[in-house]
Amino acid sequence: MFLKPIARDVGFDKEKEALSYIKKLKYKILTTNFATKFGEIDIVAKDKDTLVFIEVKYRKSLYAGTPQEAVTFAKQQKIIKSAIVYIKKNNIKSDIRFDIIAIYNNEIELIQSAFIPDCAQFYI
Repeated sequence: MFLKPIARDVGFDKEKEALSYIKKLKYKILTTNFATKFGEIDIVAKDKDTLVFIEVKYRKSLYAGTPQEAVTFAKQQKIIKSAIVYIKKNNIKSDIRFDIIAIYNNEIELIQSAFIPDCAQFYI
């Protein structure tokens, strides 16, 4: 019998919490779990006229740091490369932003413009 890893179930539940949270903020959800060869973007949404790529991070303890600290430079680069794929695939011409939703101790924090890509990355 195959059992799904508990961590994946928790991650899925926390992503659902994040979706509910940003819907209350009037974000329009465009897609979830957008996967590319570079990695995955948890949520792609619109906040008014801005396209937002959202990484959801959960921590049950702060032993390994805060949720937002888990979005390392290497992770940011994977998200940015995946965002470029999304932008090109969908011919996006709007402003973009990279947010993090940090979940810890039953609290949700939205960190807007959590990281900013090097503009040169978008000219590949």
